[in-house]
Amino acid sequence: MEKFIPYGYQSIDKKDIEEVVKVLKSDWLTQGPKVEQFERAVARYCRVKYAIAVSSGTAALHLAYIASGIKSGDEVITTPLTFAATANMLVQCGAKPVFVDIESDTLNINPELIEGLITNKTKAIITVDFAGLPCDYDQVFKIAKKHNLLVIEDACHALGSEYKGKKTGSFSDMTVLSFHPVKNITTGEGGMILTNNKDFYDKLKVFRNHGIVKKPENGRWYYEIEEPGFNYRITDFQCALGQSQLKKINKFIKRRREIATSYNKALKSVTEIILPAEKNYAKSAYHIYPVQIKKGDRREIFEDLQKTGLGVQVHYMPLHLHPFYRKKFGYKKGDFPAAEEYYKRAITLPLYPKMTNKDVIYVAKSIKEIIRKIHG
Repeated sequence: MEKFIPYGYQSIDKKDIEEVVKVLKSDWLTQGPKVEQFERAVARYCRVKYAIAVSSGTAALHLAYIASGIKSGDEVITTPLTFAATANMLVQCGAKPVFVDIESDTLNINPELIEGLITNKTKAIITVDFAGLPCDYDQVFKIAKKHNLLVIEDACHALGSEYKGKKTGSFSDMTVLSFHPVKNITTGEGGMILTNNKDFYDKLKVFRNHGIVKKPENGRWYYEIEEPGFNYRITDFQCALGQSQLKKINKFIKRRREIATSYNKALKSVTEIILPAEKNYAKSAYHIYPVQIKKGDRREIFEDLQKTGLGVQVHYMPLHLHPFYRKKFGYKKGDFPAAEEYYKRAITLPLYPKMTNKDVIYVAKSIKEIIRKIHG
């Protein structure tokens, strides 16, 4: 084994560390000026009016659902091919996730299947920009408008991506971001909700901080809780890191796309695998690079790749196959064949800005050699 190359890894430099240290030496560690500065910076980058920074992408999803009024008895349409938080937070609100199968090429929700699942209980459509590729939003918005539904965009993979020239975060009712270390920028843990709707923004600010509404006319100390919220606050030193990271996002996305292009060129002749798709309406941020194994034992190939020092991963087992969603909502194997077929074949290859060209060549060479060994 030459060395270990993980599927994702943070890019932290001296400037990032210096910005965090400045805050650690300041008067504010949390609820200070860096939080608002970071929010404004992301809002400017994404060309959206309002941004609320929170403690994680999961917290961002939860608050977006609460602000939209999703509650017990509601149904919400989403995709089974996503990280658990997308649907878990709907369940925490008392709602039922109504899964829709994916498009086999984009791996995003299939818009043609959405309308047939809308009922009088449907409250919203939750899209997921899988691997960093935006969904076909013209189709999604047309359906949402027809049925008076909200569109909440889970863009936890997709900061820096574009749909028809518009930055992700600028066009949905609310857009959720994640700043986990493997994401396109990091704050350690952290997340954000973007919106152009001031009513949503005002609700999000309150629910982020226990539901506290200050009433200074009754005294500077005085506040009231009209509805209970959560402690989903993020720290100033996390936001200092995020603000520093954001200054490099164009460089990060450029490098991610360069690596994806190199993989595409190196692997296009390997007929046993399917490469990620990118549509002409979207520019992917390439959070991950998932390939699909058409021939051979995925598990054997996965384990052989790990033996060569590649920290490959699988994103994700479709949610309807998890025991909770089977028992709670009656989902079963066979319900969403495109998502299940993808899952049987999927392997995520390493992709992150710190990868060297030598690393990229080694990954491509390794997968070609392993497939050649299996198929002769």
